[in-house]
Amino acid sequence: MGGRDDPSPFLFACCPFNKRMRILVRINDLAAAAVKVLVVAMVLAMLFALSGQVLLRYAFSIMLSWSEELSLGLFTWTVLLMAALGVREGFHVRMSLLIQRLSAGPRFWAERAIHLATMAVGCFLAWSGWRYFADTHGTTSAAIGYPIEWLHSSALVCGVLIALFALEALIEGRVPADEVQGDELV
Repeated sequence: MGGRDDPSPFLFACCPFNKRMRILVRINDLAAAAVKVLVVAMVLAMLFALSGQVLLRYAFSIMLSWSEELSLGLFTWTVLLMAALGVREGFHVRMSLLIQRLSAGPRFWAERAIHLATMAVGCFLAWSGWRYFADTHGTTSAAIGYPIEWLHSSALVCGVLIALFALEALIEGRVPADEVQGDELV
């Protein structure tokens, strides 16, 4: 943002957080890179499982009992991991009609409030995911027989990632690049 109405230089000026911030950014960089690789691998696995299911069903009348369950688990993980990545990279859905009309100072604090609320949602999702994980501990999936915690831990992991990515954005005072007005560009 920048400018004399921007309180960001004063917000953390007295706190020695630069080293911790670099650690958080590094952790988030590694997590985002891992998410990207995992999502590509999961999408490819879904593609092969579902293509194989269709081919075997219609060409050879062979039914696969496990491909839909595998695809459901991979789809769940893919969607939740991409939701978390959307928080980090700013490609999530956002209504910015009102916030774009604010001047730099109020907009700075509104963006902080949005990041704080996003972090709270991530924490709630992680907490709820943990509870669901604990409640279903010991259960196995119907077709494959894998521990169902594998599927249900996706909400926990997604919540933690959303909270970490939102914390980084909160501390940095990040504003989506496509919403920065011309006079705010540095």
